[in-house]
Amino acid sequence: MNGRLNISLGNLQLQNPIIPASGTYGFGLEFSQLYDINCLGAVSIKGTTVQPRYGNPTPRIAETEGGMLNSVGLQNPGMERVIEEILPQLREVYHQPIIANISGFSVEEYVQLAERMSGEKQVEIIEVNISCPNVHNGGMAFGTDAAAAAEVTAAVKSVSQKPVYVKLSPNVTDIKEIALACEQAGADGLCLINTLLGMRIDIRKRQPILANRYGGMSGPCIFPLAVRMVNQVAQVCHIPIIGCGGISSAADVIEMMMAGATAVEIGAQNLIDPYVCKKIIEDMPKLMDTLGIDKIADIIGVAAR
Repeated sequence: MNGRLNISLGNLQLQNPIIPASGTYGFGLEFSQLYDINCLGAVSIKGTTVQPRYGNPTPRIAETEGGMLNSVGLQNPGMERVIEEILPQLREVYHQPIIANISGFSVEEYVQLAERMSGEKQVEIIEVNISCPNVHNGGMAFGTDAAAAAEVTAAVKSVSQKPVYVKLSPNVTDIKEIALACEQAGADGLCLINTLLGMRIDIRKRQPILANRYGGMSGPCIFPLAVRMVNQVAQVCHIPIIGCGGISSAADVIEMMMAGATAVEIGAQNLIDPYVCKKIIEDMPKLMDTLGIDKIADIIGVAAR
């Protein structure tokens, strides 16, 4: 691989900054049938909960101009099956870092997941999705309250054997406040942004398109918002940021890294073009030559300084 693309997430070395985002790449096994996924910097596996989840009722997907809404509802086979079956299968075909994305509905569930997942030799990073509703606090998402975000972060850090990256929700008034709370609680890194809450209505049926009414909006339409939030957080936090939200090209990757991201996650575009991550990795050196960039790590945060 081209050494010009190497980046470091703390002590973890990645051959390039390209990571398929959780929820848009399955467990990586599906895409390994299309191309050699060892070209990727890392893989963030499908969000995993303690118990298996069948997800929300259908329809779960709604298209919109420049993106899509989803209300899949964290469908996954549950922690034990992921650990016992899926991670070993993935490791057979993929030899780069694996990021385990975990989702809980109470602090206790996050702790249980982090303890089990971080004990697996296949897992290099724990990515904590705090956009889940807190069942002990009226359903408000952990990631929309600084104190709740800090509580989850500290609890996961207390049991995790691996670096902990907290994935932030953009559905907040001030994302800097949440980011700083997570950093102060011991987070090793941050990932942002998760999806924005949106809605579509079928004007003929006069009812919401999604069975769950609201869904997470992703795709190119949210890219400028993601760049802004990454830049804001990069100016106040001192831990690595994985930037995501609407990235679909090598130019988007460079823009996001200039905003302050050390690595990037590519989400919705995988559903449109399953080869997009591979294409971006191949396109990066050519664009870097055009822009006079020797090593990709040199541009991290140039617009945040």
